[in-house]
Amino acid sequence: MDGDRRNFLKTGAVGLAAASTAGLVTPAAAAPAPGNHPFEMARNMTLLNMRVGNGYALGVKTGRGILNVPAAAQSLNMAAPSDMDDLLQNGRGGLLTNLVRAAANGPASLYAREETVQYAPVVTRPEKIIMMGFNYRKHAEETNTTPPKDPPLFNKYNNTLNHHGGTIKLPTAVAKNFDYEVELVIVFGRECRNVSEADALNYVAGYCTGNDFSARDLQILTSQFMIGKTHDGFAPLGPYMVTSDLIPDPNNLRLETRVNGEQRQDWNTNDMIFNCRQLISFASKMMTIKPGDIFFTGTPQGVIFGMPKDKQVWLKPGDKIACSLEKLGELRFELT
Repeated sequence: MDGDRRNFLKTGAVGLAAASTAGLVTPAAAAPAPGNHPFEMARNMTLLNMRVGNGYALGVKTGRGILNVPAAAQSLNMAAPSDMDDLLQNGRGGLLTNLVRAAANGPASLYAREETVQYAPVVTRPEKIIMMGFNYRKHAEETNTTPPKDPPLFNKYNNTLNHHGGTIKLPTAVAKNFDYEVELVIVFGRECRNVSEADALNYVAGYCTGNDFSARDLQILTSQFMIGKTHDGFAPLGPYMVTSDLIPDPNNLRLETRVNGEQRQDWNTNDMIFNCRQLISFASKMMTIKPGDIFFTGTPQGVIFGMPKDKQVWLKPGDKIACSLEKLGELRFELT
């Protein structure tokens, strides 16, 4: 048992007799079979993905602390999702609701203090990471970019996924101009294909804070953004996924970025050129979006790339980044 797991167990997150195996899902393992239960999204919850040993475990933020879902399920002899991807991809929201209700009357040992949690990326096995470029009017203005007539979509890959409290090792051998981009991230909970704008939000499981970290010199090296966006760890995500019923209007949320404590971005998602309904509807006409897929919706003004060239001081090893979205929590990471 490694140090992280030993410390985690001591806090009570899995302080159960059978905790030595509860809650472990190896990153390479396929999600468990859906089983005999209705496909449902989770509701009225703040969720997180935790790292436990060499695997992941779903957590629920409650007034008693963080509930370790698979460990509590083993203790209470109930079915429940093992991690966030199992919850989303297999529609195990109803099972999760039942477990949370049962655990509310359970022992304190089912819960951990949040400061003891080892965070994982909110999702770890999405089929698709969809990205949106230039989706804020003020950001388009600061970069002298003509507002797009249709959403300019691109993509990242799973190697970019990073977590709250994580680090990004800057690829300084190939790039120098590193930049932050706080973004609202949509997490899907139902298969989504050719949906209308009116129905689009019904496919959303929840929302979280993300950062589309970028190497700007590579981003503009070719006509495609990809090589400036897809280095390891370039998509920090977290700390939570807040279920969509708790965010009735995703296009009225304050979003901010701080670098070493200095505020750099401070705006509102109501400035999006294409709102969340429009983005989802448009993308769903191009591809089938699956449960567990995520969609970064663009960043507002205030990025280094938009500053006058004589004021551009690019990010460097040792810098600490904090970005937040109203109601969704603050995502922090460091650069090495």
